Amino acid sequence: MKVQSMRRLKSVIYLSLFICSGLMGQGAYIPPDKPKLVVGIIIEQLRFDQLEKFADRLGQNGIRRLLNEGTSFQNASYQYMLTQSAPGHATISTGTEPAWHGITSDNWYLALRNELIYCSKDMNVRPAGDTLPSGSHSPVNLLASTFTDELKMATGGNSKVFGIGLKEHPSIFSAGHSADCAYWFDNASGSWISSSWYIDSLPAWVNDFNARKYPEAFLYSQWDLLRPLQDYSDCISDTNVFEAGFNGQNYFPYDLRKIGNKGNPAPRHDLSVIQETPFGNTLTTSFAKALIENEKLGRDDITDFLAICYTSTDYIGHRFGPSSYEMADAIFRLDKEIEDIITYLVDSIGKKNILVYFTSAHGISEIPGILEDNRIPSGYFRQDQALYLLRSYLKALYGEGEWIKGYSESQVFLNRTLIEDSKIPLEDVQKKVARFIVQFSGIASAYPYSAFEVNDFGEGNLKRIINSFSPQRSGDVIITFYPGWVEKVNDYVTNHNSPYECDSHVPLIWYGWSVDRARITREVNMTDIAPTLSSILKVPYPNACTGEPLFELFR
Repeated sequence: MKVQSMRRLKSVIYLSLFICSGLMGQGAYIPPDKPKLVVGIIIEQLRFDQLEKFADRLGQNGIRRLLNEGTSFQNASYQYMLTQSAPGHATISTGTEPAWHGITSDNWYLALRNELIYCSKDMNVRPAGDTLPSGSHSPVNLLASTFTDELKMATGGNSKVFGIGLKEHPSIFSAGHSADCAYWFDNASGSWISSSWYIDSLPAWVNDFNARKYPEAFLYSQWDLLRPLQDYSDCISDTNVFEAGFNGQNYFPYDLRKIGNKGNPAPRHDLSVIQETPFGNTLTTSFAKALIENEKLGRDDITDFLAICYTSTDYIGHRFGPSSYEMADAIFRLDKEIEDIITYLVDSIGKKNILVYFTSAHGISEIPGILEDNRIPSGYFRQDQALYLLRSYLKALYGEGEWIKGYSESQVFLNRTLIEDSKIPLEDVQKKVARFIVQFSGIASAYPYSAFEVNDFGEGNLKRIINSFSPQRSGDVIITFYPGWVEKVNDYVTNHNSPYECDSHVPLIWYGWSVDRARITREVNMTDIAPTLSSILKVPYPNACTGEPLFELFR
């Protein structure tokens, strides 16, 4: 606590110095006291090095505009182990680690209900805009307040707060508990929907947008390379044995009608293929602009907030990997979306009236086959095989019984009821499981639950595990992989979920309002975004916040 207090005191001193120097040195350009609209642009699965790699091939008015005119933090990272989508969005919005905001992973096992819980699932709310279960989501499992919650309360509810994304949890956790609404895309109906946590029925403008059937028009599209072939020369060959692709096809061009209906040229009602191609990002941009216009964001002196969550890169990365033609093309096309939304914001609201932060929820590991082809240690951990042997081992030790309830997100969940009824010390079983599973190829370490109940490991990867650990939601045994190793999930060829550089190091760029052009190399925790926003808008920090303001953004 003393270290944290000293860090906070240092930040206050830095802030004071920057504010004072800014007041003395202001010239003709004096920005407003606060931005009228804060826009968080959060990409699913974008590594810092990918922007560096493609920077000279990006357009002048998209991501490069943010880099050229804004402040880029080049050493920003998530400092916990389970680098997944839901923990990333929740960490950005709350300013604290998963151990405190409660979203430790995308899914977790709840022993008392013998149920695998999806992070935003809430069967106590009704869908708004559809009758399907895809609308039964809310921020009920998010245990801490968000920056937007504090903004809402500080302005007496007058700030308008929204979050949008093709998936539910990015928009929900980015918008927070008190938001006006979070919207997400329903694959079955092809509509943007929400839940009764926020609204009872969709506004007229959303119904009008849905009625235009934009997603169905995309089904007749072809995904081909956006740029000349030489711009992809540093990617792995477009025809290779490493990528999963769509229905066995892993090379350009892609006919959406065929890949969306497994070879049948007739379009299907399930439109999930849209979100797995760059057209999902285009749909998100169109909806974001419609929301800004119809909800009149940034039109008065009370600051509003919008989170725009682009998710198509996540699906593309899992299927094709970070070095593919497909991922490069997705980034080039994402750059066009950023150009579209930034140009719209500047033209309609004004650069000095907007504050944009651009970042990513997590990175992505390289495909193990590609690493092996370059003689770099790597491989797949196949949890089904490991669990089969683990179950056999426990039966040999303790007799017949369902000793393992399941495996999810690098965690083993034990049958605590059976263990208790059998009068076996839980800690003993956890330790035996950890010692057994660490023998599998690719496993760097395995830690029993008891190791994290009272210990503070200081820094390093053990500290990152602590930051992901929750007594109520974490598994009985948490495993870590060696670098280059990933879990084999479905037909995906790679994954994220490690504390390593490829998964944790992400871009963080600020643009607009009073932001200067700068490149910052010091280490930054992604928990610092929320307190920075709170300081700029002069509202309380989120109630579990452990981050610090980014003092470089204050004049």
